[in-house]
Amino acid sequence: MKIAKYSMGIGDRFAHQGRAQLQAFIKAREAGVEIAPVWNKSFREHAIIQTDHTSVRNEADAAIKALDWQGPYYVDADHIGLKTVDSFIEVSDFFTLDVADYIGQKPMDLELDAFVDRNSKYIGKLEIPGIDEPISVSKNDIETAGTKFLFAVKEAGKIYKHIEENKGKEYFITEVSMDESEDPQTPAELFFILAAIAQEGIPAQTIAPKFTGRFNKGVDYVGDLEQFSREFEQDLAVIRFAISEFGLPETLKLSVHSGSDKFSIYEPIKRAIKKFDAGLHIKTAGTTWLEELIGLALAGGDGLILAKEIYGRALERYDELAKPYAAVIDIDPDELPSTDTVQSWDGNIFAQALRHDQTCELYNPNFRQLLHVGYKVAAEMRERFSNALEKHQNIIAKNVTENIYDRHIKRLFL
Repeated sequence: MKIAKYSMGIGDRFAHQGRAQLQAFIKAREAGVEIAPVWNKSFREHAIIQTDHTSVRNEADAAIKALDWQGPYYVDADHIGLKTVDSFIEVSDFFTLDVADYIGQKPMDLELDAFVDRNSKYIGKLEIPGIDEPISVSKNDIETAGTKFLFAVKEAGKIYKHIEENKGKEYFITEVSMDESEDPQTPAELFFILAAIAQEGIPAQTIAPKFTGRFNKGVDYVGDLEQFSREFEQDLAVIRFAISEFGLPETLKLSVHSGSDKFSIYEPIKRAIKKFDAGLHIKTAGTTWLEELIGLALAGGDGLILAKEIYGRALERYDELAKPYAAVIDIDPDELPSTDTVQSWDGNIFAQALRHDQTCELYNPNFRQLLHVGYKVAAEMRERFSNALEKHQNIIAKNVTENIYDRHIKRLFL
């Protein structure tokens, strides 16, 4: 199975917006760009919402059939490891192997020595087409890269082989994810990570490195745009070189996690993928849930009452909800509106505070981030919340489609 050149992760936590999401990809095709939708939902999200993995497959297949989508699409087992992969194997055809927790664990001495010996030919000046200056590589650099990343790649190999044995290697796409680590990977480190991936026999088609800057959930990129742009182009050059150097799949491409709403880096990304004629995978998972809240607020009446209640409960449970996402949110509690304040809002004010429009004076990134991680509150409402989604589906669907197409696809690809 080969991944499409452009693909976008579109998680749908409550499995109601598949058609609305797919409609954005239909609009993109009509505008001249083919992007493959990838429905994804992590083990953690399934556990919190108490859904099983077949729900994602069922939603995706139903949307594809209803809208007669003829292009490629995938169902991602998002951020899985050996302990969590088995329940995804039957229904998924895209596996995000999350090995960030294993970065820095020292490999066996014999494995590290073999890695250094195998890559010793790169000692000296490593010239990679597309990177202006040669990369200086010493034996110590290779050993340092191996010490930092080889154990994680070996773990990815174990997960990959387990999936292959149970599914067959022709029936799924493999992504290796190292984005949830403390430090960004340099182009040289990415090169040796890809060397290790190839030497481990993993036919990776996407690689998710840690980029410079902060990729907080649901809000814009925070960091040095020039540095990000330079490193992103260098990473594309490394991938193009590694494909030919190591025999990795020709479809191998960069994957940008927590990519939703990173509007300031979309133009540099667009320029870079055009310059290198490169593919791209970008995840925009959590924002569909926020568009559901926006739709409920704009619907008024019971929809607005429910949206306000969800915020009030989330605010009361701030510490509980924020803790699992502490590394990927930056919330100033002093900037969160009180429950009483939100109770005084009409639907338009609620929507403007939540919608990611930085030109709007009412937009509040703290409010948005808390609700982004507050989906557990809605999950606990069960039928009450799902019934509201069904009742107000028309206005919710409009917001979901517009969010994916107008704010994401158009800025990245058109």
